Amino acid sequence: MTHAFDSLEFATAGEAVRFAAASRPVAIRLEGRNLVVRQDDADRLAAAGATFAYPHDHEGRIVTVPVN
Repeated sequence: MTHAFDSLEFATAGEAVRFAAASRPVAIRLEGRNLVVRQDDADRLAAAGATFAYPHDHEGRIVTVPVN
């Protein structure tokens, strides 16, 4: 399955989460990559059935919330 969207890639999920928190897009982990995308792009990926996760900083620990 191919999806087209704009993203920024980060070396770690923590970096992606911190950038997303500061700029208000969302951090996602997709196919082993830590990305920051617009929320509407993440919503489209979810609606298309793409498997990814939302990483979050929970009290200093990165946890992921799976989608699909």
